[in-house]
Amino acid sequence: MTSIHPVILSGGMGSRLWPLSRAQQPKQFQPIDGLGGPSFLQATALRHRGSLFHEPVVVANATQVGLIASQLHEIGCAPTIIGEPVGRNTGPAVLAAALRLLRDDRDAVMLILPSDHVINGDLNLTVAQAEMGARDDGRIVTIGIVPRYAETGFGYITDGGLIEGRPGLHSVRAFVEKPEIEIAKRLVAEGNSYWAAGIAVVRADVIVEEFARLEPATLAAVLQSLAEGTVSEGAMLLAKQPFSTALDEPTERAIFERSPRVALAPANVDWSDVGAWPAMHGISAKDESGNVLSPEVLAIDTHDSLVRGCGRLIAVIGMDGVIVVDTPDALLVTNHENAQHVKAAVSQLKTAGRREVESHLLADMTGRNTQPPQEEGVCRMVIAPGKTGKITGTGHGGAVVTVAAGSALLWGQGPRVQAEAGEIFLVRPGDTVTVGNGESDPLVLVSVDVALSDSARQLLSDGPTVGPLQGPLSVGRRFVA
Repeated sequence: MTSIHPVILSGGMGSRLWPLSRAQQPKQFQPIDGLGGPSFLQATALRHRGSLFHEPVVVANATQVGLIASQLHEIGCAPTIIGEPVGRNTGPAVLAAALRLLRDDRDAVMLILPSDHVINGDLNLTVAQAEMGARDDGRIVTIGIVPRYAETGFGYITDGGLIEGRPGLHSVRAFVEKPEIEIAKRLVAEGNSYWAAGIAVVRADVIVEEFARLEPATLAAVLQSLAEGTVSEGAMLLAKQPFSTALDEPTERAIFERSPRVALAPANVDWSDVGAWPAMHGISAKDESGNVLSPEVLAIDTHDSLVRGCGRLIAVIGMDGVIVVDTPDALLVTNHENAQHVKAAVSQLKTAGRREVESHLLADMTGRNTQPPQEEGVCRMVIAPGKTGKITGTGHGGAVVTVAAGSALLWGQGPRVQAEAGEIFLVRPGDTVTVGNGESDPLVLVSVDVALSDSARQLLSDGPTVGPLQGPLSVGRRFVA
């Protein structure tokens, strides 16, 4: 059997999982368990490894190419990465992956996957069945999940009956957009409808043919964006102007729901799109009181709650159904009933220009939030040998960073600078510096938010990109970016 190409779609912020998910380090790059385990993206890639699969193709925001490469390198993957200059939903993303695959494999079969779902069970058994119908019959096989309950936040696929000669494949009677609760209850009770998980198996040439038939302008736009694209750090970066004119629709609405070639492969697995904190509570292992607690949490007379810390002690007493998520620079407190409103809070924070929406206080090059602050405005960061990290100037006057141990290689917009143990560098407000550890021992940095005088801030704005800092900080201390 010829191998399948996993195509992982890694877009969006996942704003309802704020403050874990940030615009620059979104949900798919964060650990599922919150304790340093695999991220959503890594778990997706690991789920589809082995003789049945090629190395994955990942389509994502062009600014996240480095995060994707770092995370997948950690688990031994060598992905093909396609960077989108703007988001145009999943339709153009899938089309770009199909066109890229057809350059090297004219018979390529794609397994289209969201990057941020949690699945327990043997999904690949269903994928193997779907692959035969996709490869031999040219079908678009969408995988439907046996529903566990009536859910209004998912779309549904209704079963049109078995396809003769294709075990495990069914025709599709209808697609149902996110229904009202009474309709959802009826669909589940009837037993012939499935959750639409956004997972599908299809030949790359079939996707291209259907776009040519149904959305020819989008096909032309994506072809042009590939032809005019560039290669940077091993990733294909699509050209912005033509890609911006592509249809802004999901693949399901653009193609699947309009194609006579669509089929259904039911999968009886535990699945969640983990779209909000109650879903995270639902998929996690719970204690005898129904709580999901990280190690630093003390819970007394508390039930059915999710409390996720970042190192400092959290005591929760006499609470039911609460959600508490603590990070070094932002704390969320809500309950199951109101957790969907986190997205509205993020919208208000964006309007206010709050940095906490954009980035974690300290994040390594894999996009994970790093160790918590020792006190307000102070953070400690450890970078392993051979790894890199990023530091953003977050204080009113930026961040003063001390190399506590090891040797740091720093680069921002100017030349690279070496900083040894005991030296200090400044990151200007809002700017980001990449820090590399080329030594054999861990690199330890301590970052302190600072407020500078008007004259000091003027010095920073007028000064060189890299060089000794005069005036408010002593000569010989370095600053970058």
